[in-house]
Amino acid sequence: MITVAEHLGRILETVQPLAPLQLGLMDAHGCVLTEDVVAPDPLPAFDNSSMDGYAVRAADVAGASESAPVVLPVTGDIAAGPASPLRVQPGVCVRIMTGAMMPAGADAVVPVEWTDGGISQVTITRAPAVGAHVRLVGEDVAAGETVLPDGTHLGAVQIGLAAAVGRSRVLVRPRPRVVVVSTGSELTEAGAQLAPGRIYDSNSLALTAAAVEAGAIAYRVGIVPDDPRQLAATLEDQLVRADVLVTSGGVSVGAYDVVKEVLSRLGTVSFDRVAMQPGMPQGFGTIGPDSTPVFGLPGNPVSALVSFEAFVRPALRKMLGATPIERPQVRAVATKALTSPPGKRSFLRVLLEVKKGAYVVTPVSGPGSHLLAGLSRANALAVVPEDVEKVPAGEPVDVLVLERRGR
Repeated sequence: MITVAEHLGRILETVQPLAPLQLGLMDAHGCVLTEDVVAPDPLPAFDNSSMDGYAVRAADVAGASESAPVVLPVTGDIAAGPASPLRVQPGVCVRIMTGAMMPAGADAVVPVEWTDGGISQVTITRAPAVGAHVRLVGEDVAAGETVLPDGTHLGAVQIGLAAAVGRSRVLVRPRPRVVVVSTGSELTEAGAQLAPGRIYDSNSLALTAAAVEAGAIAYRVGIVPDDPRQLAATLEDQLVRADVLVTSGGVSVGAYDVVKEVLSRLGTVSFDRVAMQPGMPQGFGTIGPDSTPVFGLPGNPVSALVSFEAFVRPALRKMLGATPIERPQVRAVATKALTSPPGKRSFLRVLLEVKKGAYVVTPVSGPGSHLLAGLSRANALAVVPEDVEKVPAGEPVDVLVLERRGR
């Protein structure tokens, strides 16, 4: 057997970040920048009102109060959009809307809530300070400032900021395209009538969803029976749209495990016994004219998903250019004893919680690689190293955080 670290190391030596592309902002969502985004102009580009109200000279309304209001003539309106030629002279004001350019002569905005809302004249009952309720030019971003540095992951806020400084396209590493195939003549599509001896295919849907959650674009091919010719044809057909191929099932030593036969024929794929539980049988290599990486994952549902976490997800994150490529890891105290077979790294399904200010983990399932319901209740994986057979209750253990839950 080889270690988890050895298998992952070989994978990460093989896969490389994808070549950058210029993409429109919506297509770049979820990608990683490979350039600095620089603001050509300040943001805001002009002084503007942050409130609906009245643009005034602060000196004209100094001392205004409920008991001693100030009344000013209103000489015009300014809406958001076009620049206004209006100028605020001493002793008058202009009605102004949120986002509208401040008129010359005004140095503050009185919110409409501090007034009687008058149109031709207005009664003001509170005095703003100079600059009150005014968004100043360059207050958010200065001209020439790098607003999104190389390496930034583009989420919703970052997409909005790129647009706010005038960018419609950016240079990014594209999201890797992952094609997922489930193999096995015993599989049936969910929703179909289940014949005796058959099971519903859950792997292809779960792995496709996992790939999307890792930042990839994922395509589910569905079920391919244990037929070498059909499997080879399917994989060759999918190479045109795949940066990565993921298969599940058929990598063990069974008489009908055809994936090993087909992948070995199509490229340089090796199959190893990895010292881990679950997920010992693993395949990895490249196939096709472009040396497309292919992962041959085991067929048991938990084994497939744990293998994805251990090997496929880090590879996809590297291809995406994201950092870090690993899941967050914390140290937590086991509430119950955790056991592991000698010489293997165990990934145990646990519930991670914070109690009395400290992380604690509780097992939520037995070790069986078919117990998918237990994995669904877990939000983390406790990682017991190869040289440890038992973590007693009350002792700490390393934990991969899948999602945060609890308090």
